[in-house]
Amino acid sequence: MAENNQYTNSKVQPKDFTSGWLIAIIIAGTGLTLPILFLGSEVALGVGFKNALWAFGISTLVLTLMCMATTKIGNRSRLSTYMILHFSFGRQGAKIMNFIFGVTLLGWFSVALELLSIAVVDTAFDTFSVSLPQWPIIVVMGALITATTIFGIKSLEKLANIAVPILTLFLCYVIYVSFDEGMSFRAILDYVPENLSMTLFEATSILVGSSILFPVMMADFSRFIYNDKQSMIAVLGIAVGFPVALLFSAIPSIQTGEVDIIKVMQELGLVLPAFVLLLVSTWVGNASNLYSTALTFSTIKTNWSFKRIVLLASVFGISLALLEFSQYLFDFLNFLGVLAPSISAIYIIHFYWVKRQRYELDEIPEWEPKALISWVVSSIITVFTYLEVFQLTHAYFIDSFLLGGIIYIVLQWKTLNKTNYENFS
Repeated sequence: MAENNQYTNSKVQPKDFTSGWLIAIIIAGTGLTLPILFLGSEVALGVGFKNALWAFGISTLVLTLMCMATTKIGNRSRLSTYMILHFSFGRQGAKIMNFIFGVTLLGWFSVALELLSIAVVDTAFDTFSVSLPQWPIIVVMGALITATTIFGIKSLEKLANIAVPILTLFLCYVIYVSFDEGMSFRAILDYVPENLSMTLFEATSILVGSSILFPVMMADFSRFIYNDKQSMIAVLGIAVGFPVALLFSAIPSIQTGEVDIIKVMQELGLVLPAFVLLLVSTWVGNASNLYSTALTFSTIKTNWSFKRIVLLASVFGISLALLEFSQYLFDFLNFLGVLAPSISAIYIIHFYWVKRQRYELDEIPEWEPKALISWVVSSIITVFTYLEVFQLTHAYFIDSFLLGGIIYIVLQWKTLNKTNYENFS
C-alpha cells in the first residue's frame, strides 16, 4: 500500500474511495484562480461579451469531452495519470512525459505564489499604506501550501468544501455590485470593444490551451471516486466550474474596463475581499498543483517517499518564485499546448482499444516505441503549425491531439485488428 494512502505507484483501495461531488468541488476550485479569472476578463474585453460566451462554451465542450474519456480511465484503472503513462509509453518513456508535466506544474506553482505575493504587497500598501517585502510572503505561503499538500487529497477536499462556496458567493456579489454601479444586463450583452484584440477562434484556442492539462491529469482525482457514474459527476467541476469562473470575471471587467482582478476590485471598492479571494483560491489551486507535481516525480524517483518529494518540489517552486520565474513561464505553457494533447490522445487509445481497459502493474513494459514515435512525430509537425509555417485545423492543440491519435492508430493497426478479431471470435 502506498505511503500516506497517496497510492503514488499502486492502485487506490476501496477504503479510500470518495464521492464524485467532492472531487467536482476540488476541480471547480482550481478554476477559481488568478490565471483563469484573468483569461475570462481578457477574452471578454478582447472579443466582446457575445463572442466571449461562444469561446467559453466551445472551449468548455472540448475540455469536457476529453475529461470524460480520461476520467473513466482513472476510475477503472485506479491509477494516477503518471502510472497510466507507464503502460502507454513504457517505464522509461513515461519518465520523459512525467518530467514535462512535473516541470510545468512546478512552474504554475511558482507563478501563482509570485502573483499572490504581489497582490498582498499591493493590497497592504493601498489599504494600510504599509510597504511589505515580497520574499517573506512567498516563503510563508509556500510553506502553508506545502503543509496542506502533505496530507493529500482528503485535506484538499476539506479546504475546497469551505473555499469554493465562499468564492462563488463572493463572485456573485461582485456581479451584483457591477450591475448596481449602473451597468445594465443589456449593456453587458451588447458590449463590443472598439478595437478587437483577438478573433473568436483565437480566444477559443487560448482558453483550451490554458487548461489542456485538465484532461491529462483527471485520472489523479477520478481514481479515488466510487464508480463510473460518480466519476462523470466529477467532470461537472470543469463542465460547470470553468465557464462560470470565466463569466464571473468577464462581467465586472466589462463594467470597469480592467483585466487585472485586483484593479477590478479596486474599481468596485472590494480590495480586501479580493485579497481573501486570491489567498484562498491560490491555496486550493496551488495545493492541487503541488499534489500532482509530487505524483509526477514519484514515478521517476520510486524509492522516495511522497512527503520527501512534496518538500523538495516546494523548495524548488518557492525558489523559482523568488527568482521571478513568471516572466518566462507563459511562453513555455504555450509550447506545452504542442506537447500535451497528443499524449492524452495516445493514452486514451491505448487504454480503451489496445489494452481493452485492463492495466496490471506487473505488465508494464520498459519501452513502447510506437507511442513514443507517435508523440515525437506529431509534436514536430505541430511545432510547424504552431509557428504558422503551414496550417491543418488552424488550432495547434487540435493538430497535436488528432495527429498523435491518428499516427498511433496507424502504428498499432495490426494490434487493433488482432484484438478486434479475437473479441469477435
